[in-house]
Amino acid sequence: MALTLEDLGWNEAFAKEFEPYLKEGWKPARLIRDNKVTFGALLEGGDQFDVVMSGRVYHEARAEADLPAVGDWVALDVGSQNGDHVIRARLGRHTWLSRKMPGRSSEEQVIASNIDVVAVVTESGPDFNLRRLERYFALIGKSGAKAVVLINKSDLFPEAQNQEAAEAIRAMHPDLDVHISCAQKRGGLKGLRSYLKKGVTVTLVGSSGVGKSSIINALFGDDYQWTDETNELTGKGRHTTTARELMVLPKGGILIDNPGIREVHMWTDENSLRERFADIEELATHCKFGDCRHGTDKGCAVRAAEAAGTLETARLESYLKLEREIAELQLTRKKRQMTLDRRTQRDERGKARRYHDRRDPDHERKHEPRHQ
Repeated sequence: MALTLEDLGWNEAFAKEFEPYLKEGWKPARLIRDNKVTFGALLEGGDQFDVVMSGRVYHEARAEADLPAVGDWVALDVGSQNGDHVIRARLGRHTWLSRKMPGRSSEEQVIASNIDVVAVVTESGPDFNLRRLERYFALIGKSGAKAVVLINKSDLFPEAQNQEAAEAIRAMHPDLDVHISCAQKRGGLKGLRSYLKKGVTVTLVGSSGVGKSSIINALFGDDYQWTDETNELTGKGRHTTTARELMVLPKGGILIDNPGIREVHMWTDENSLRERFADIEELATHCKFGDCRHGTDKGCAVRAAEAAGTLETARLESYLKLEREIAELQLTRKKRQMTLDRRTQRDERGKARRYHDRRDPDHERKHEPRHQ
């Protein structure tokens, strides 16, 4: 059966935004791959094209994150120039998951856009790390999507260990959906399948080797993405996803697979941080000083709770580290914006000067070389 736009996640809001582009004869398409130079695009009916970005889309982007990304809806000019299929516009994103680009850059990196659910895949063994999960939850909280956790590879670890990991996550966030799964044996994915309905987009994130590709194989019912044998020492499969890809499941629902994430670089704000650490924020209201840094300040209610054992030290340290990272990121972004503003003002002054010179009838005489 041919795919409809609704199967791909289309809705009334996208349709309304797209109305001006219909007059141009352009078609709505959803980006399914980013090939660095070109993109993969999926259209109504199931047609797939390799597409390129127009110069206008590139030049109108104020930052890297404004460029098209996997999951975006675009206006596609099919076979317009020299047979190329060209992206003429990117529609606004309803949700998107971002992190800070790796390295010293202060740029935002869009991991996936127009997503409904972010499933963080981990295990109860060596990959399990509550502090890293906390960072994921902060990013997902900013994205606008729902966060769920899959504790995968349950067959490799004792049931008690799997349950203990699940309870530790629930203790951190009681309202979070946590599922124990075993994709290798095609079992325990009922929880994930419950989110995969027509038009709903789920993206999988997590470290390399936690079984994301095996989960996709289990959902498709065949070896959609090959996986090699499992290393007995590490419990990790040899297959590694190297690029983001959007896939439509035969029974409905959309999956976006992502390469393994080594470092969860923060791209969020103070509001999202407060929501994820509401317990610490509540304690902070009882500190003696309003600008308490929760270090060695006298009358710090947060440190008092830590000393009394009602606040876990690791959770507090995670909060303080994230707070520092967000403050540093905001400062870097502010400096970068100031640089961009100065550059824009300089360019505008240059344009104004050139325009004035062209309007001045004596301009040529003023600039003629003087002869001795």
